[in-house]
Amino acid sequence: QVQLVESGGGLVQAGESLTLACRATGSTSIFRLSTLNWYRQAPGAQREFIASISRGGTTNYVDSVKGRFTISRDNTESAVHLQMNILKPEDTARYYCNANGGAHDFWGQGTQVTVSS
Repeated sequence: QVQLVESGGGLVQAGESLTLACRATGSTSIFRLSTLNWYRQAPGAQREFIASISRGGTTNYVDSVKGRFTISRDNTESAVHLQMNILKPEDTARYYCNANGGAHDFWGQGTQVTVSS
């Protein structure tokens, strides 16, 4: 089992930056073998994929955040980060961390990001 806890959310103005962190406890070996993902969910909307990083370090982003967001992982700290720059009001959502490895799929409770215009 892996427990994921997100942090770093908050209220910022448009154009500012935030860095989200997701730290894992439990089976760190599962964490290291997992593809790590960030999703977000705005009120009234479906959960949306934002970014992923494979265990080999390959990254992937949804078009709306390309060039603004950067995902990174630190297996020694069992952590995944999401650096978010040039934030926009439409980035307002609850952000969730996910660790997926085929047979397992773990989620955190999320952290709220609110961007004011």
